[in-house]
Amino acid sequence: MPFPIEIPAAANPQIAAEVAARWNSLTKPPGSLGRLESLVEQLAQAAGTARPSATRKAIAVFCGDHGITAEGVSAYPKEVTRQMVLNFLAGGAAITVLCRRFQIVPYIVDAGVDADPTEGAINLRIARGTANFARGPAMSISQAEQALHNGIRFANTLRPVCDLAATGEMGIGNTTSASALLCAYRQISPEQAAGPGTGLDAPGVQHKVHVLRDALRLHGRIADPVEVLATFGGFEIATMAGFLLGAASARLPVVVDGFISSVAALAAHAINPAVLPFLFFSHVSAEPAHQRLLAELHARPIFDLDMRLGEGSGAALAMPVFDAAIALYDNMATFAEARVTNRE
Repeated sequence: MPFPIEIPAAANPQIAAEVAARWNSLTKPPGSLGRLESLVEQLAQAAGTARPSATRKAIAVFCGDHGITAEGVSAYPKEVTRQMVLNFLAGGAAITVLCRRFQIVPYIVDAGVDADPTEGAINLRIARGTANFARGPAMSISQAEQALHNGIRFANTLRPVCDLAATGEMGIGNTTSASALLCAYRQISPEQAAGPGTGLDAPGVQHKVHVLRDALRLHGRIADPVEVLATFGGFEIATMAGFLLGAASARLPVVVDGFISSVAALAAHAINPAVLPFLFFSHVSAEPAHQRLLAELHARPIFDLDMRLGEGSGAALAMPVFDAAIALYDNMATFAEARVTNRE
């Protein structure tokens, strides 16, 4: 049964015409600001207004643990997830440094960390980490649906206080979960989907490939997108997918971070393809499969800096680009105002 979420149509010809007319009235050659112009148009279409804003910015960092770490697929032990949650809350992580620098409000979301709840984190916990999908499904269908609903509700609570949101994540083992989801949704081979994650060497990556191949063989071909998410996903990935669906439903534009966040977007797209026009993709990750994933979604990233940290760090760096684009769109003089002769 399709997952129940309604998303409005993003394309509005009147908004497109108003945005184009505004850009073309400004003191510059038509189209000379390149993607800054198209970003504003997409933002306007997503928000449903020809004069969009990105003043109030927020990043939701979704955190959760993964049973697949029992297979030795990560360079770090799973307790690092909990330790990084504390680091986020203390302000010492890369994402929180960037949030302070760019005036972005961070929300640290515990979707299923294998530890007691942490004061200061938003509690959307399903369980203390997923099960090991090399041995059985990572979660039940009902748990996957609950995670999706949690994300949808959180997006709805954020919409009144936010013009532009972003996603990030933290969860030891989640690159393996994301790679499995990519394989299952798009029939990509484990060799194409697996990468070093937090720093695996070549033998470690090859071991991850074997784990993925065996797990995909164990579960077989799955048609239902929510069942795919339940079989291979993490609680943080499923909650993030719900957040993206809920944000689109509420006309809240979202900047998607790197590989794992993009896999959450892939899951959301599999559930409801109408989500895609509401999403912006900040960067192409150094994780090898990310470029393939972006191509699968026909998504064009804003930049490429060889990043692979996650946390929302790429999305945070992309947010000032929206500030610059809107500042130009709102504040440049028109030809008439500046008494500059326009082209014939």
